[in-house]
Amino acid sequence: MPTPPAPSPDTGASAPPRTNTVVAVLAFAGIVVSLMQTLIIPVVPELPKLLHASPSDATWAVTATLLAGAVATPVVGRLGDMYGKRRMLLVSLGLLVAGSTVAALSDSLAPMVAGRTLQGLAAGVIPLGISIMRDELPAERLPAATALMSASLGIGGALGLPAAALLAEHADWHVLFWTSAGLGVLATALVARLVPESAVRTGGRFDLVGAAGLSVALVCLLLAISKGADWGWTGGRTTGLFAAAVAVLLLWGRWELRGAQPLVDLRTTARRQVLLTNLASAVFGFSMFAMSLLLPQLVQLPKATGYGLGHGMLAVGLIMAPNGLVMMAMAPLSARISKTKGPKVTLMLGAVVVAGGYALNTVLMSAVWHLVLASCVIGAGIGFAYGAMPALIMSAVPVSETAAANSLNTLMRSIGTSVSSAVAGVVLAQMTTSFGPLAIPSQAGFRVVMGIGAAAALGAFVLASFIPRPRPVPGPAGEATGATESAAAPARG
Repeated sequence: MPTPPAPSPDTGASAPPRTNTVVAVLAFAGIVVSLMQTLIIPVVPELPKLLHASPSDATWAVTATLLAGAVATPVVGRLGDMYGKRRMLLVSLGLLVAGSTVAALSDSLAPMVAGRTLQGLAAGVIPLGISIMRDELPAERLPAATALMSASLGIGGALGLPAAALLAEHADWHVLFWTSAGLGVLATALVARLVPESAVRTGGRFDLVGAAGLSVALVCLLLAISKGADWGWTGGRTTGLFAAAVAVLLLWGRWELRGAQPLVDLRTTARRQVLLTNLASAVFGFSMFAMSLLLPQLVQLPKATGYGLGHGMLAVGLIMAPNGLVMMAMAPLSARISKTKGPKVTLMLGAVVVAGGYALNTVLMSAVWHLVLASCVIGAGIGFAYGAMPALIMSAVPVSETAAANSLNTLMRSIGTSVSSAVAGVVLAQMTTSFGPLAIPSQAGFRVVMGIGAAAALGAFVLASFIPRPRPVPGPAGEATGATESAAAPARG
């Protein structure tokens, strides 16, 4: 019995494997990009010696990636909506390969920073992948697929750390970047061969002024956050950058509201569901990143401190690896809860689980299994929440703005993690104890940061509780998209 929306028998028979292939390839690309971000962690202490630079200058190898990723994410998302998401995905992966190759060939600071900047420009891969999934996957597969893609940022980081530590201990450090380049080439080839280009595009003219304004504001903001501890939080450079960020953002907002084809549709972004989801994402990003900052230090501090475990970076990676596996395992469960209860409930559940993980960690932090358990609980909460965020965003924006909206949500998470790093650094720098001639973070300092992480997770829970429930409306092919009716018309006009 013919039903117009249903595929033909042949297409229906081949759809599941094709769908599975697209999901697997996109998730692999996301994991490769997240690997790039953690790849350098094992060699960070050695960077001044390896690059013949001062410790403060060597940190630019990390900061450059953060700044480039913040700039690229919203820009690439908008370009994906306009000119093709698969096309921009391939461009992003190409930049990852180029950056990895430059870093692999470097022996001084300047080329390393250039390579890491190019790597950071690939940060838009994950929101682009989620957007391609919305365009290409059947409705019943979308929640689990986007949950996996969204969690790939954490999965790659958790699984990549032990591999990077192992390579750093037993091979020349350049091998880390050659490995990243090789994985990037493989991901590029798989996307080019197996991922279709979406026909959903907005067209129009790119908002170059808006892109430049947002880029300047983000660089000022994140540079002040990441360098504030070194420059002094009340120093001229730090306060000047914060002031510049505020001023440029105000001017940028005015420009975007007046433009016919803005880089970011602020009217869509201001809708209650989108605004609250982005705010909850930023606060949640603040919360979840605290674990990544605390756990490595606890594992590596000497046992003589009474609370350090006295292990190396490889042990750090092995302890954090189960966290990534738990995130991966939570993706289908997150999708199932979102389907039955709604993504709002899933996000709230994830926030509560993360808060519980930090509370557990405050009392269980003296043995390896304590940290593995707390890390896995927090990873489960992250898996729930990261699966719900794109579902909430996509149910509130038109299909033509999917990549830009997902990119902005990813950016909000990144801003949250950057602020988390700065706050944790300040707390641990202030709450120290003497260990021989050294001042090291005290156990009370670690517990305070864990408490802040738990409080931030509960803050995300409160914000998520005010998110309205979406009302599904028909999509372009007659299927339910989950978008609210208020999201469909005004943004297109």
